[in-house]
Amino acid sequence: MLFAGWLLERSLADAGRWPSLLYVGAYLAGGYYTAREAIENLRARQLKIDSLMIVAAIGAAALGEWAEGALLLFLFSLGHALENYAMGRARRAIEALAALRPETALVRRGAEVVEVAVDTLQIGDVVVVKPDERVAADGFVVLGESSIDQAAITGESVPVDKRPVPDPIAARTRPESVGAEHRVFAGTINQARVLEIEVTRRADQSTLSRVVELVRSAEAQKSPTQLFTDRFQKIFVPSVLVLVGLLLFAGVVIDEPFSASFYRAMAVLVAASPCALAISTPSAVLSGVARAARGGVLIKGGAALETLGVLHALAFDKTGTLTEGKPRVTDWVSAEGIAETELMQVSVAVERLSDHPLAAAVVRDGSERLGATPATEATDLESLTGKGLRARVNGEDVYLGKQSLFTEISGPAVPPHWPRT
Repeated sequence: MLFAGWLLERSLADAGRWPSLLYVGAYLAGGYYTAREAIENLRARQLKIDSLMIVAAIGAAALGEWAEGALLLFLFSLGHALENYAMGRARRAIEALAALRPETALVRRGAEVVEVAVDTLQIGDVVVVKPDERVAADGFVVLGESSIDQAAITGESVPVDKRPVPDPIAARTRPESVGAEHRVFAGTINQARVLEIEVTRRADQSTLSRVVELVRSAEAQKSPTQLFTDRFQKIFVPSVLVLVGLLLFAGVVIDEPFSASFYRAMAVLVAASPCALAISTPSAVLSGVARAARGGVLIKGGAALETLGVLHALAFDKTGTLTEGKPRVTDWVSAEGIAETELMQVSVAVERLSDHPLAAAVVRDGSERLGATPATEATDLESLTGKGLRARVNGEDVYLGKQSLFTEISGPAVPPHWPRT
């Protein structure tokens, strides 16, 4: 409406009242939320830029400069819109994080399994988590073995093997001392097999809830520039209003009519309206956040963005930041006397029987390298949770797993010149 009124006023000599009507509409549209915030601030006995903008727009209208007043309100409303847009992105990020926790959980009550709301879970409840379901609460595994994708909480790039605690009573007494291979977190995803988990924290005390609260508090933090503008406006706005009030009574000191004093006061009021102060910080923050988002970096608010300028070190979590969370085989290194093709055939045969994400990567990349080479069959797979796999290939036992596994079984040791992990 502001632009349309300006065009009519400049292009048509006899536009009549249409430009004025459009400017009034621009006043109502641009000043509604500003006026509402100004009223709320006045009720709280605060004078902020909202109040100054409304007074300046009224002063511009009193001078007959409706276009200038509408422009002031438009620029101020634009600043608020940009700020709300950035905060809306932050709120959606928090909501997405909070949505990781399921609404209900399966709880074992004696011989029965009942579905209850997650918020009603108590410490000591035993939750049943099926494959491909999210864990409902922090706790430790008491029954079952599986892998859990906990990238959203710990940043692990691949699912982590979990197995039952050896001593549930000791784990119940000191839950914080439970090892990582037994501990689970709310919001993580169970992979392959059913797990039974004893709850050690209520829903509002879980690791996920604390992460959400930390992110929410980080969103509420203002950048140093925003804090400066808040302090500045507490002094600037009252000073301008006092100055304008004094100028209204300039006729008491100098010989001039009240109309001249009023015009001068309104001109000062309009000129002092801090449009740049109102729009500069929100627009700069939004521009920086949007530019970072195009580069794949999510910055949560102006405080974090401005802090980047004084950092000397950065710490990254792995998943989604430095890695894709999609494991792949980079090298095949066989021991002396073992053909690389044979190593790949045996590995693919055994891993094909497993449902572990690393097994899927070995099968995919190994099969691609083997091409038309005849496949080898494996049988009698046994999962050694936290260590690896055992199976039979061509009538012989085959072990695949971590280097520590090969210190516990009979047979040749890992060659000393191989890379250690």
